[in-house]
Amino acid sequence: MLLKPKPADVFVDRHNGPDDMAVAEMLRTIGVESIDQLIDQTVPAAIRLKKPLNLPAALTERAFLAKFKKIAGQNKLFKNYIGLGYHDTQLPAVIQRNILENPGWYTAYTPYQAEIAQGRLEALINYQTMVIDLTGLEIANASLLDEGTAAAETLHMFHSLSKKKSATKYFVSELVLPQTIDVLRTRATPLGIELVIGDHRTADLTDESLFGAILQYPAADGQVFDYSDFISKAHEQGQFVTVATDLLALTLLTPPGEMGADACVGNSQRFGVPMGYGGPHAGFLATKDQFKRVIPGRIIGQSIDAAGNKAYRMALQTREQHIRREKATSNICTAQVLLSVLAGMYAVYHGPQRIRQFATNIHALARTLEMALHGLGVEQTNEFYFDTLNLRLESAELQQALRKEAEAAGINFRYFDTVRVGISLHQNTEIEDVAAIVDVFAKVLGKEVQDALALPAEVEATWTENLIRTSDYLTHPIFNTHHSEHEMLRYMKQLENKDLSLAHSMISLGSCTMKLNATAEMIPVTWPEIGGLHPFAPREQAQGYAEIFKDLEQWLCEVTGFAAVSLQPNSGAQGEYAGLLAIKGYHDARGDQHRNVALIPASAHGTNPASAVMAGMTVVVVKSTEDGNIDVVDLKAKAAQYADTLSCLMVTYPSTHGVYEETIIDICQTIHNHGGRVYMDGANMNAQVGLTSPATIGADVCHLNLHKTFCIPHGGGGPGVGPIGVVADLAPYLPGHVLVDADGRTFGAVTSAPWGSASILPISYAYINMMGGEGLTQATRIAILNANYIKAKLEEHYPVLYTGSNGRCAHEMILDCRQFKKAGIEVEDIAKRLMDYGFHAPTVSFPVAGTLMVEPTESESKEELDRFIEAMIAIRMEVAEVEAGRADAKDNVLKHAPHTAATVLVHEWTRPYSREQAVYPTEYARMFKFWPTVSRIDSAYGDRNLICACTPIEQYVDAEEQLVPTDKGPSY
Repeated sequence: MLLKPKPADVFVDRHNGPDDMAVAEMLRTIGVESIDQLIDQTVPAAIRLKKPLNLPAALTERAFLAKFKKIAGQNKLFKNYIGLGYHDTQLPAVIQRNILENPGWYTAYTPYQAEIAQGRLEALINYQTMVIDLTGLEIANASLLDEGTAAAETLHMFHSLSKKKSATKYFVSELVLPQTIDVLRTRATPLGIELVIGDHRTADLTDESLFGAILQYPAADGQVFDYSDFISKAHEQGQFVTVATDLLALTLLTPPGEMGADACVGNSQRFGVPMGYGGPHAGFLATKDQFKRVIPGRIIGQSIDAAGNKAYRMALQTREQHIRREKATSNICTAQVLLSVLAGMYAVYHGPQRIRQFATNIHALARTLEMALHGLGVEQTNEFYFDTLNLRLESAELQQALRKEAEAAGINFRYFDTVRVGISLHQNTEIEDVAAIVDVFAKVLGKEVQDALALPAEVEATWTENLIRTSDYLTHPIFNTHHSEHEMLRYMKQLENKDLSLAHSMISLGSCTMKLNATAEMIPVTWPEIGGLHPFAPREQAQGYAEIFKDLEQWLCEVTGFAAVSLQPNSGAQGEYAGLLAIKGYHDARGDQHRNVALIPASAHGTNPASAVMAGMTVVVVKSTEDGNIDVVDLKAKAAQYADTLSCLMVTYPSTHGVYEETIIDICQTIHNHGGRVYMDGANMNAQVGLTSPATIGADVCHLNLHKTFCIPHGGGGPGVGPIGVVADLAPYLPGHVLVDADGRTFGAVTSAPWGSASILPISYAYINMMGGEGLTQATRIAILNANYIKAKLEEHYPVLYTGSNGRCAHEMILDCRQFKKAGIEVEDIAKRLMDYGFHAPTVSFPVAGTLMVEPTESESKEELDRFIEAMIAIRMEVAEVEAGRADAKDNVLKHAPHTAATVLVHEWTRPYSREQAVYPTEYARMFKFWPTVSRIDSAYGDRNLICACTPIEQYVDAEEQLVPTDKGPSY
């Protein structure tokens, strides 16, 4: 017997759902003989790549993890006391294992279908409550991307709200974190806003051109100021004031809200989230109630369901950029949901007393360190401080000697102003660490430490009485109940059980690419070598990260065909913005500042026009044809009309309608002929990789959603990563960073950290490593196969709105449900009914109202696709019952969906369909039932009665029982 050895454990076979037998069956259903034939009928020949991707050979999971262990081992884990908004912390193991490492949490989608996302929504309400309580303000959103971008969002918000329409200046304290100032400058410049950077103690607030200000509390150098007078004077001048702050410090310090601040921003990283070389971390934004209708980002609010029970959902303004488009004040489409859940759970687990104790211990250690260094003759200049000492040395030479000795001892401080040293202590600092710091100073100064250090039994706070916090916080029972690990474990599991994720069934959201997030890809994320680095540590300590960045940038250049890539943008919307800034920087450098028109197709993602406006551009909409393509005649006419001022075209490819537009090369050439550049939205790269590329179609820049095509999990709505690739002449305008020389780039930062969400880049690094070029190409081919299989099975039941010239769709399709309105059935009814079948709805009413956009991805097996197809056909039959008059137009199984256990367990069942039809419509649903925990939610009620913080249950029920009958039926 001859035996033929070959790799038996190939990762691509784990990633792609259909096996060879399933592929053959699917091809027969579609009516083609091979995948090659299907691809030839789907992807225009003119844009096909002429050669395969030049990427490293695919590795097995075991080989990759062994390789990556060596790469990560190049990172050096120093004791970091750099501060500047990033601090070592401890994520409780019970939260790490049961949320961060749990696919039930990290593979869920943004909670647009709230009935099957009640767990995550409650976790986000907890986060909002935590931020509201600690900042002393009245409303907060469910997280932003980081501190710098949160600060920039308040700049935009208050600029748009200012009654002084000619005011174009914004005061920025020179003690705001330097990376925040960097992001503020980037965001302000395109809008013609001037930053006035100076000392808040001497600022002239009577300047009529000022519309607002931002302060840091505690300041970047550690000082703690009372800003009450500054805020009062600013308000007298009609100005808004934002205070950037530290949530842990606010357990001891008077909160900014009590000083009169209009908004409070910051980073919740030190609530248990590893530093991760800069991210991802959940930024926060809290503000006054009067701004609740304009606050950017997602707000989670309470409402009621069809039975009158409390239920959570996202508030109206959540996707305001998709509603208002170019009139939107923000382009935010994502958040840092998974990270805000971690920070909120940190507060739930520890509670107010333990968190305050962490802060007390840190301050006590800082006081102890100050006294010990004072004994060595070191001057500490901060009169009032929380965790940070500001030390003045005698010379630059002494500072350099200190740095050398500290790094030899595995310690990082902050060095600035040639003779200054900053030391920021944190939750993980022990008295032994303080002693080690003192020893370093003693060696450099040539002195001896006289006495062994010990933590004192009590210390006096450095700040004055008016800065001592007296108000309560985290008083809700949720923060005072789950302090034992057993109770915490059960609470998190209860919430997890309320959410549908990829652990339950496929999530076929068009344009959102909910694909496998392989366990092997996720494993390195929680390694200390990945999570333990400070983003501003010396680069020689992060050689492992340097190798990851270099390889990943090179591989993404190969995939896109571009010359350079920036990994800094930490969301797709940030990538859009950074890409447009690169185009703007190019035009400005050539003296073409007048080129400010962005042509955007009517079908584009809503973030596109919002990003263009933020980049200082004027949006001109290009029409779509009846078949969903860009109207080339209209595009050419407008390109000619605006030839002198044309900056760029923003285009999504394949189109948002799920079609490879055959005119794309002509479209891009038209823009170039009129002096513009082409920005390609990379949302649909899952249908390009290995078959075509942005450079091949003629694009100059694109962003890539690593949380879509390259397997970083959506995490319930974040984290995301949105790096951008550019052609060679745009490369000088990629984002840089004020604190880190990112390969010589000096253009303004778009995020707080130099490499954005660095700690989750290993996920995409692993995916590309284990797939290889051939595997990535095969993934694209299978994604197209799966989509066309669903199309072939469903098109006799639901019209497919757009297809290519050969009747094929790309990786997604749009099912038209508008004809059901005649029978009183809305697309929302179908979306809610899918929950009873155990599925999350496809994308609802985007890009066309009344439709479902379906994207199966390559990761789903034929068996799972068939289950989804069975559910969709069964729902079509239920719609037919209504159309034929056999089911009542209002009292039917679709209008009442979803059905909870409480709904069907009533003693007397009065509905005109059976309980079994309600909850067990298929055999699979009977065997593997996922139960929604609330009935259909009344979103309008929630927007009229906005409640976005934890409310005692008894208070909520008492109020609502007077308004809502116990079983009012569906909400029409």
